[in-house]
Amino acid sequence: EVQLQASGGGLVQAGGSLRLSCAASGFTFDDYAIAWFRKAPGKEREGVSCITSGRTYYADSVKGRFTISSDNAKNTVYLQMSNLKPEDTAVYYCAADRFGITTAQAIVSGNDYDMDYWGKETQVTVSS
Repeated sequence: EVQLQASGGGLVQAGGSLRLSCAASGFTFDDYAIAWFRKAPGKEREGVSCITSGRTYYADSVKGRFTISSDNAKNTVYLQMSNLKPEDTAVYYCAADRFGITTAQAIVSGNDYDMDYWGKETQVTVSS
């Protein structure tokens, strides 16, 4: 059974940090790209960051503040979020699919993409 378990969300003040984790199981982790998405109330789903074949991609809105990384030994992808802003408030979730550079760039550029596997969400709330 494929599982993607996101965790690490919470309530933080503006300027603070959180680290989200996405633990994967049930598929060959090394063969898949992982993406983080978020959805804020009243807004469309947004691709935040992707990691594929060791390359990382970020939406302009988080570039320089968020860092995605992967620990293949643990089948886990992390999203380190720093200098958080109230507009980062959203439910965040990770997803997995087999895609390359072009799709990764499209995802973080605002193009929606239907991933193979979706994980459950974790809430991030940033207070001003």
